Amino acid sequence: MLWITAVLGTCFLGVRWGLRDAPLLWFAALRALVGGTALAVVAAVQHRPLPRAVGGWGRITLLGLVNVSLAFVVMFAGIAGLATGTAAVLANAQPLLILLPAWWFYGERVPARAAVALAVGFAGLLVVALPGGGGSGALLSLAAAAAVTAGTLMVRRLGGIDIVVASAAHLLIGGAALVGAAAVVEGAPHIVWTPRFLAVLAFLGLVATAATTLAWFVETTRCPLSSLTPWMFLVPVFGLLIGFAILGERPNVWTAAGVVLVLISMRMALGQHRATGLGPGHLHVPDPIPPRRQAIPDSPSRE
Repeated sequence: MLWITAVLGTCFLGVRWGLRDAPLLWFAALRALVGGTALAVVAAVQHRPLPRAVGGWGRITLLGLVNVSLAFVVMFAGIAGLATGTAAVLANAQPLLILLPAWWFYGERVPARAAVALAVGFAGLLVVALPGGGGSGALLSLAAAAAVTAGTLMVRRLGGIDIVVASAAHLLIGGAALVGAAAVVEGAPHIVWTPRFLAVLAFLGLVATAATTLAWFVETTRCPLSSLTPWMFLVPVFGLLIGFAILGERPNVWTAAGVVLVLISMRMALGQHRATGLGPGHLHVPDPIPPRRQAIPDSPSRE
């Protein structure tokens, strides 16, 4: 989760730089397609099984439209309208939004301490959004958080679909939908293929999309959401630090106070959990399961 959050915090700077050379929708589409293509190559090389049921493809398609198409559009638009650090805080409100749905859909208990942490974190986001940015950019960033939250909940509904295939397919489907939207809204792509844009696109597509999506999906399927999502509060911390160090953004008093409240809520939420499972730093993507063969009895059955 540390490297996932560090990369996601850095991607806000990458999006801001990339928007200098490409229109918003085309840029978002390219990011999704590059990430999806990379994971599709991995799935093909490893001969991972494709979903056979129509319902499986339906769930992947819905996941792609919500977690990629919708989330990328509102996230990019929010970054364009806000300071990098503020957008990073608001677009990563997922830990605050997911606890109650996780309890409702999956029966994950929300302890009193987590509820208090939820209230503190929400207050921190309000402090950042209203006096320290506000406007349509803040609403778009919060909409991005809601879309990603919905996507995280949908991952639990994928059933036995191979996680690498699901990650690749939903990025490609979401990217294809973005291409259609970009062609209608923005027309032919007017992209300046500078070395800077190519470097940013490679980082966003391969690292900040393909790698982090696969890692996040794997963790989502094996960890309680109430113990996993509070780590995402580190994303805005990295975003604020990068905005300060590279872009020279100076957070005002309200933004700083809101971030402090968010970090306090993260500490409260994580304080009740202990490391379990495979141990820190271990990311295991199961190998594709070979098709089952019908067992042949050693001897004829007897009446």
